[in-house]
Amino acid sequence: DSAASAQKPEVVIEAMSSIMRNSYANVHRGLHTLANESTTHFEAARRAVAQFLNAANVDEIVFTKSATESINLVASSLGASLREGDEILITEMEHHANIVPWHFLRERKGVVLKWAPILDDGTLDLAALEKMISPRTKMVAVSHMSNVLGTINPVTEIVAMAKAKGALTLIDGCQSAVHLPVDVQAIGSDFFVFSAHKVYGPTGIGVLYGRAEALAALPPYQGGGEMIGEVTQDSVTYAEPPHRFEAGTPAIIESAGLEAALNWLTALDRKAVLQHEERLYHRAFEKLSGLNWINVHGTAARKGSILAFSMQGAHPHDVAQILDRRGVAVRAGHHCAQPLMKRLGVSATARASFALYNTEQEVDAFVEALIAARKILL
Repeated sequence: DSAASAQKPEVVIEAMSSIMRNSYANVHRGLHTLANESTTHFEAARRAVAQFLNAANVDEIVFTKSATESINLVASSLGASLREGDEILITEMEHHANIVPWHFLRERKGVVLKWAPILDDGTLDLAALEKMISPRTKMVAVSHMSNVLGTINPVTEIVAMAKAKGALTLIDGCQSAVHLPVDVQAIGSDFFVFSAHKVYGPTGIGVLYGRAEALAALPPYQGGGEMIGEVTQDSVTYAEPPHRFEAGTPAIIESAGLEAALNWLTALDRKAVLQHEERLYHRAFEKLSGLNWINVHGTAARKGSILAFSMQGAHPHDVAQILDRRGVAVRAGHHCAQPLMKRLGVSATARASFALYNTEQEVDAFVEALIAARKILL
């Protein structure tokens, strides 16, 4: 179940423990030694993220509590300038985190929410998407990799389509950041988001990358300490990005864990890791393809190591519970993607997702557990 949240390497656990034991204080506020040490660690994490994403400038990295908050930040701040009839374009494969914040604007501002369709194999219909971008489209927000289907979308091409018609772009990179090399300058999007806990880091901290000009154009999302220039009884001025969007005490301890996770991940041979994960996926897919009572959802040519499936005659929740008894953890439900479930014609699926620490033996154990589950359920 690593697509939901990845397990943590020892270096992440130790980095967070070390901050608490040796160098903890609030950041950007104190002049004493602990405050300076803590601030240095915090800003080192920002630099690590900028390097991980190949951002042009470290100030293009905003820390949030999650990728969900990152999307909400952009939607809320952008929403201040939107008018009734303006359009937001998303796709049928989006996670609720990249749906509901835009629904808020539909409910509260009269913005039109448009949905680019997917094809039967789980591939995004690019021709349809391009036709749907109009002069009124203010934002095109799409997932880089589907959390259900594993489909890898051609985001560089999508961003170019949007730019040609003057629309902003946001890429949900929660699934892609851990599996694929991400270069935000090459992608060209205005915004890119991901969560630390999916890239082997801790929960409680997320990332918003924003192109410098795009961030500068957004008003603050929340008010409080750190995000101000000057406050008087009659007025307030705001800090420049990224601090403008980091009101209050941030995730100090978690930032150390995120830095450690990214340093650990980037020190590996990312190409070899990707090949390993692909082998695991294909091994599982080939074994399930030989079972005529299993339906696999999403067979795009380009996809990550995520495998959604259904067992004929059994509810995914029951399948997951039986698998759990045999030590196999899969996700079951709508995966925070109810519009996609409707498009697939199901209420729920089960999902196996593979990480760099998984093995071929575990894939085989998963398939054996499925066969045993069928005997119990049917």
